[in-house]
Formats: sequence, structure tokens, C-alpha cells
Amino acid sequence: MSDSLILEKQGNTAVITFNNPPAHTWTHESLSMLAEMVEGLNQDKDIYALVVTGSGEKFFSAGADLNVFADGDKQVAADMAEIFGKAFETLSDFRGVSIAAINGYAMGGGLEVALACDIRIAEAHAVMALPEATVGLLPCAGGTQNLQILVGEGWTKRMILCGERIDAQQALSIGLVEEVVEAKTSLTAALALASKVANQSPVAVAACKSLIQQHRHQPIRSALPSERAAFVDLFDSQDQKEGVAAFLEKRKAVWKNA
Repeated sequence: MSDSLILEKQGNTAVITFNNPPAHTWTHESLSMLAEMVEGLNQDKDIYALVVTGSGEKFFSAGADLNVFADGDKQVAADMAEIFGKAFETLSDFRGVSIAAINGYAMGGGLEVALACDIRIAEAHAVMALPEATVGLLPCAGGTQNLQILVGEGWTKRMILCGERIDAQQALSIGLVEEVVEAKTSLTAALALASKVANQSPVAVAACKSLIQQHRHQPIRSALPSERAAFVDLFDSQDQKEGVAAFLEKRKAVWKNA
């Protein structure tokens, strides 16, 4: 296996570090690895949260390596689009809480991987863009859809159709990121936030996340009955019984993720 992605576990949190210098561009291999890693973490009941970040101080990820598309081969393009989609949709469907620690430039597919996460924390010097149309392409890994969900149609069009780059403070103001921190501290901030997830029942978190994201697939009036049904279903879990008992007994809950 390549070391272009580094997986570490710290308590109930997994950290995946992009490690393909200088710009942490994505390859077919690293995208496949990302999907495999997330699928594996879904099976690890001790993992409640996932943080993704880039190694070094300049790049979170610069997206795809355009050399891959230099010869204009449509089959290569189709294969890359397919694996980009699979990798980032797998990340989006991670059963726990995913946090992007954006420690530098997040461009194209580098921003799309952050958009696939639940929460984004950016360092003050970070720059974000979806510049694909500048080279005659378009964001094919969820960018046109996930960006619009976060910032609305207007800013999505500015970033994609006009090629605007935005800095961390502007990203915060439009809702693209949830927090801006000082340089070299995004991973620390992300890990601190991830540690709060361990206070929540992982079974309840998974159910809540699925419900929150249902608006992407169906209208609210269809989702509301699912919300009520999921609430009742939690009463089949050990965590529900433990959570209520711990509260009434004034002690810290010990989650079973079951």
C-alpha cells in the first residue's frame, strides 16, 4: 500500500493525513485507499469521529493531478470521475462525525473532500476554490451539489462560474467553514471537537446524521416521519438504556456503540 494516506487512531478518533507532497494531489490509488479506509472505520466500533488533514503547512489538497487528463482520454476521465465520486460519497456516508482540518490550499478535489465532511475548520491562511472551469473542466466529486447546500446558489455560482478564490474569513462569513483558527492549529482544534463526539452515543449520532442529511434526497414532509421512527428505534439500543440510566444516576455514560 502507498503511504500517500496515513491513518492513525487517537482514542475514539481516527485521523487520515494526506501525504502526497508537494500539493497532496489525488490519484486513483489514493482515492481507492480513502474509500477502503472509511469503510474499515465504519466497522470499528471504537471509532466515533474522523479528522482529515494535509501534511505540512501549505496544502490541504490541490485536488486532481491534471497530468492525468493531458491526453484527453475520455475513459481515463470516466474512471477518475467514478473513483472520485465513490471515495467522497463514502466519506460523506461515514457513520460518525467527519471533520476537515483545512491547513492550507484546498483547491478543486481538495475542497470537494472537505465538502464531503460534516464540519470544516480552516486555518487563517487557507485559500479555497473550485477552479475546474478555468481549465475546461467541472467539479465532478460532489462540488456543484455540496457547495450549494452549504453556501447557497449565489456563492456557488461565484466560486464555480466566476472562478473566485476565497480566504478563510470569507469562507466563514458565507458558511463554507464553521471555524477559523491560527496557523498550525487546525488539527488540534479538530481533535478537540472530535473528542466531544465521544460524549455522545455513537448509535444516536449515526441516526441523527442520517436524518440531517435526508433533505438532500427527499422533501421535509417525507423526512419528518423518518425522524420519529428513528427516535423509537433507538429504544432497541444498549446506548439508549445506558444514556438515560447514566443521566439519572448522575454519572458518565459508557457507550457500547450498540
